[in-house]
Amino acid sequence: MGEAEGRREDPDAVEKVLVVTGAGSGIGRSVARTFLAAGWVVVLAGRRRDALLETAAGAPGARIVPVDVADAHSVSSAFREIERLTGRIDVLFNNAGTFGPRGEVDEIDPVEWQRTLQVNLTGTFRCSAEAFRIMKQQRPRGGRIINNGSISAHAPRPLSAAYTASKHAVTGLTRSLDLDGRPYGITCGQIDIGNAATELLAGLGTDGGALQADGTLRPEPSFPVEEVGRAVLLMAELPPSATVNSLVLTASGMPFAGRG
Repeated sequence: MGEAEGRREDPDAVEKVLVVTGAGSGIGRSVARTFLAAGWVVVLAGRRRDALLETAAGAPGARIVPVDVADAHSVSSAFREIERLTGRIDVLFNNAGTFGPRGEVDEIDPVEWQRTLQVNLTGTFRCSAEAFRIMKQQRPRGGRIINNGSISAHAPRPLSAAYTASKHAVTGLTRSLDLDGRPYGITCGQIDIGNAATELLAGLGTDGGALQADGTLRPEPSFPVEEVGRAVLLMAELPPSATVNSLVLTASGMPFAGRG
């Protein structure tokens, strides 16, 4: 029996809605396209409309909503538009982020430090709060929030104090959201990714040699970014009775366990 022949359409089925921040490139783009291919309605959220349209590539399930997660008014306006367009949110993937300033702690510009926290931590908080509000009110009630952390939430790279601090804080936010969401059927989990092949990784110089804790430069392995999309889809499509609290996904053989 063929796939189309064996599929039974459920007239009462409700389209599942995913919101992805930072959907214009890298991990956000990969996750968005994976969910679109799986039949989800996907809200592509990000600062650059042209990049969001490129991610959508004409997919009928894609919805474009520009947003700057570092701007409170932009976030609140974007989620009002999302609610108008889709009526509900089943999954929010908080992905928008920045690596921030590189340098020893006494070399970091406090303005750049604050900017990193505004995007990585406060942006995640703002989007989560808006999604939480919608998930509490919608019927059926509940949903999932999945935060894109980093293996830097476990062990830092050298010269990354701002980024590392923000990602450790995201872990605390993830755990608090999961606890506070229990009465409403809202879960929150975190995926910590190491060396997915994206533009951000290329900027860290892993191909030519990434800075190690002992001061040397060493090439590091990477893995296809499409695997992140598959992992997030797995987290999202679990039944409401199960959740992934924490998932660490790294390139095989990368210096993570051996950092330091």
